[in-house]
Amino acid sequence: MVLLDTDVMIDILRQFPPAIAWLWSLGDEEIALPGYVAMELLDGEPNKEAMARVQRALMPYDVYWPTADDCDRALVLFSRLKLSHGLGPFDALIAESAKGLGVPLHTFNLRHYSHVPGLRAVRPYERTARVE
Repeated sequence: MVLLDTDVMIDILRQFPPAIAWLWSLGDEEIALPGYVAMELLDGEPNKEAMARVQRALMPYDVYWPTADDCDRALVLFSRLKLSHGLGPFDALIAESAKGLGVPLHTFNLRHYSHVPGLRAVRPYERTARVE
């Protein structure tokens, strides 16, 4: 399973060529999102039509929600790392979801995630130029 963070999904939704090439290179691998990533993507949309467009784009991906144990660990993690490393509540939940699933999190947000014990955070492709 390949678990994607919000920043990677934004690149995919914007059709950023390196992200699309990487996505195609995965072949039949299961691509999944933590449920909070889907919520963050929808939160960034300004209107009903844009939200519907994102919802359609997310349909091919499996969405995983944290278990109660993941949430308990996220609460402890958030309380430990919010002030010292700027870890946000959704980032804590996303990190603990990845750990609970036993898979790496594909992200460019290595600054926040590097301080999460036991999380494997990987940069999925080169991001030398971005299309905005």
